[in-house]
Amino acid sequence: MNDAPKRLSGGNPQIPKGDGDAPVQAWIAACPGWKRAAAAQLDAVVTAAVPGVRKAVKWNSPLYGAPDQAGWFLGLHVFERYIKVSFFNGAELDSPPPVGSKVARVAYWHLDESNWDEVQLRDWLKQAAALPGEKM
Repeated sequence: MNDAPKRLSGGNPQIPKGDGDAPVQAWIAACPGWKRAAAAQLDAVVTAAVPGVRKAVKWNSPLYGAPDQAGWFLGLHVFERYIKVSFFNGAELDSPPPVGSKVARVAYWHLDESNWDEVQLRDWLKQAAALPGEKM
């Protein structure tokens, strides 16, 4: 029997929803190719930049929330060529992430193998965690 997780279009792992770090780590472990290491590094940066960060997997995507707020400030989703890093209030950040959304407050950063900027990411994370989270 094959215990490998199913993948949705673009390679996003299909992981059961759940609260806490364990479902997020299962999602990371199921990411394909270079995205596994990149997702692990993203998770480590979020954990370091936002002490006490809350984690969950919903809709086959990891979500991150500030420890003292309801809701979520960040989500991840794997696509064929990149990891979509969703800042749910990203348009409100000073120097917002570069990819806009149809949803006015949301902004994205498309992480591929060549555009890792940890300094900028940490800045966005700290700003995003200070804003009210999105309830989902």
